Amino acid sequence: MAEEEYGKGVPMVINPQMGPIEAVIEDIRYRAQLIARNQKLDSAVSSTGIAGFLAGFVFVLLMVVIIPMFVWMVI
Repeated sequence: MAEEEYGKGVPMVINPQMGPIEAVIEDIRYRAQLIARNQKLDSAVSSTGIAGFLAGFVFVLLMVVIIPMFVWMVI
């Protein structure tokens, strides 16, 4: 009987259940964006580290040594 029904009628298209797959894709996309953002931040901090240290050192010297010397008239 099954052989008699084969090839008859209009084939039906079944919609695939894409919900779980789309959820996994969105999770992967979100994690990839977080990793990329972290890499960009790390790269920016690494590339400006020396300049930031020097600027901070000069600022500390100015605030701790030079300005108090002018205030107390040591120079």
